[in-house]
Amino acid sequence: MDAGWGAALPLGLVVLVGASVQRLAGVGFALVAGPALVLLLGPGDGVTLSNCAAGAISAVGLAGTWRQVRLARMLPLTGAAACTVPLGAWTAGRVPAPALLIGIGLLVGAAALLVIGGVRAAGLRGVRGALAAGAASGFMNSAAGVGGPAVSLYAVNTGWSAREFLPNAQFYGVAVNLLSLAAKGAPQLAAPAWSAAAAGIALGAGVGRALADRVPERRTRAVVLGLALAGGLTTLGKGVRDL
Repeated sequence: MDAGWGAALPLGLVVLVGASVQRLAGVGFALVAGPALVLLLGPGDGVTLSNCAAGAISAVGLAGTWRQVRLARMLPLTGAAACTVPLGAWTAGRVPAPALLIGIGLLVGAAALLVIGGVRAAGLRGVRGALAAGAASGFMNSAAGVGGPAVSLYAVNTGWSAREFLPNAQFYGVAVNLLSLAAKGAPQLAAPAWSAAAAGIALGAGVGRALADRVPERRTRAVVLGLALAGGLTTLGKGVRDL
């Protein structure tokens, strides 16, 4: 990306929208902002910046809800993710850019459709479900920046309420994104891009908090998934064109 502020502005706006959604719903930054960041920065830095920003906004939310985290439920998820994050990082580092764009587009689109469908499966319940969801999420988060949907499906099948899900999703978001960054390192961005991303996170956290009591959960979910599908299809199309 160009080092100037004009080029960094779109990045900041994308991060702001994604951070607002994540602050509202507990997950969703990568679904909403990830495809656009990949198109702006390329698969490597785009996914890694998505990891940075999603982890940061999760930490902001967790600061006020950490007492509600159910650690016994989260340990199998995070443990399984820790095992598959390195595989996702290895895959992302060796797949050619067009193929990686296609893979990211397919993963984002498929994840959104699965969440829309509210897939129910006995294998996504209990400790076995937590291990399966965590393993899938860790790989997808490190490779494509989209670790949230697998955890959302686990929560749906486990019967968590939105109130229970939010603090636990934020805890998991901090953990899995730190693991992903440890495996891949930080994105290589110019100072204006970092500043724009930081401003987007800060403003998005404020916007999301202000809207939390005003926007119905169903409407937020519809917007997240609609943007995710659009972004996934756009990224898929770019990958196909670049082959």
